[in-house]
Amino acid sequence: MINRLAKEIHKNNVSKGFYDKEKNIGEMLCLIHSEVSEALEADRIEKYAEMDETLWNDMNNDPKQDYFPHAFKEYCKNTFEDELADIIIRVMDLAHYKGIDLEKHIEAKMRFNALREHKHGKKY
Repeated sequence: MINRLAKEIHKNNVSKGFYDKEKNIGEMLCLIHSEVSEALEADRIEKYAEMDETLWNDMNNDPKQDYFPHAFKEYCKNTFEDELADIIIRVMDLAHYKGIDLEKHIEAKMRFNALREHKHGKKY
């Protein structure tokens, strides 16, 4: 599922012109970092998506896409959750661009971490 999403994210980014010129890995990593900073700021001002299940379903089950953009901007845009999604989207795009099987690497890292000692042997 992760690789499928990464491919879809990358395809969308290509179609929106983000690959019209050669990519710079340093720049791509800095943009991931900028999303982390935006998540930090959203948390600092306690800006979270306050959506109940009904609103979430109404927003995402809008067949004509009339309500979705307005609702997203009103209830999701620039929230902590939105910025976390941006981080993942940028990471997945970079992984697909570099030909990385992110799903296998996540599974391997999770397995490795499960075998490590408490707090990985560190104070925190």
